[in-house]
Amino acid sequence: SMPQVTIYLDSETEAHLRSAAEQAGMSKSKWVAELIRAKTARSWPETVRELAGSWQDVPTLEELRRGQGSDVPREGF
Repeated sequence: SMPQVTIYLDSETEAHLRSAAEQAGMSKSKWVAELIRAKTARSWPETVRELAGSWQDVPTLEELRRGQGSDVPREGF
């Protein structure tokens, strides 16, 4: 069996929850569970990780720094 959680919402918030869940085509419980998963994720979703390297026109770090000169030496403590 799945653990259960009880939450208390005011009428307006519950109406927003009901509307959002209906628009997403899921139950209120599943909608809240998806929101909790998204807000507590500790890594990027797979769809975001798949985007790495997909923008060919993004300049490299070397290209960004080219022509900016050298850093000024910092003072010691």
